[in-house]
Amino acid sequence: MQPIHARKLNKTLRQLDADYYRRAESFLGQYEKLLSESGNTLDYAIECYLKFIAHINAESLRFRETGEYSSKSFAEVNRRVYDNPEVMEYHIQALLLSQFLWRHHYEMFCFFRKELTARRDGVRNYLEIGGGHGLQVAEALTILRPESKCTVVDISPTSLNLARRLVADTRVNFTLSDIFDYRPGIKYDFITMGEVLEHLEDPKALLKCVSRLLADDGVLFVTTPTNAPTIDHIFLFRSAEEIRNLVCDSGFAIVSEFSRYAEEVSEEVAERLKITLLYGACLVKSDCQNAC
Repeated sequence: MQPIHARKLNKTLRQLDADYYRRAESFLGQYEKLLSESGNTLDYAIECYLKFIAHINAESLRFRETGEYSSKSFAEVNRRVYDNPEVMEYHIQALLLSQFLWRHHYEMFCFFRKELTARRDGVRNYLEIGGGHGLQVAEALTILRPESKCTVVDISPTSLNLARRLVADTRVNFTLSDIFDYRPGIKYDFITMGEVLEHLEDPKALLKCVSRLLADDGVLFVTTPTNAPTIDHIFLFRSAEEIRNLVCDSGFAIVSEFSRYAEEVSEEVAERLKITLLYGACLVKSDCQNAC
């Protein structure tokens, strides 16, 4: 059990509005159906979530002691996590639940919906990199025009399998591939890359790669956290300013952004205690926009 975490969740849930509960109830019904089809119950998902929280707590203790993430290379994480179905299964189930249990995740999801909705008429080809559990592409399907084409690229078979079951829509092309090896032969009008940059040794190389996949007038929606130790995070961003500098140095300009701390504390306290900040932004190629 996690009594401290339970108190945090209870406090968060009391603060959210009716729209949140409407969406959460709809998601829960869909999620329980998905679990049942796999021979599981909500109790199984809760066990996955508690295991995930226990591992985050352990990683957080190491982070406070060393100031570094414990994972150092993508090859190591790929072997230990992404290519390990037993680990990846509980990991991805917990991440899916976190979209509604963690306020900073839910509010970033709302930011994604708002930004994609504002651009829906110009999106013919939509790409999601590291689609994970599939919640964002499922939402994209409700926003985009019926003729829009959607693709999800992920390196984890476990993630893709969960996303396929959650979405269950033939309009989505699910592709198992390292994004550096992906050659679609087309450009995308909107690319979503949620919490991927921190999973590589060189996030600038990834942004350069993604730039080649983005249409000249396209939009890249990207999120990444600061000070967020978990079993598969490699690159440590210490502040939102570091993230802004990276995206601008990689040939992008920021057109909108949103950020929220993982804890309900002042900015001063959050910076002193190195509380996780989830940062998200819509980016365009910098030759299409003034400097950041």
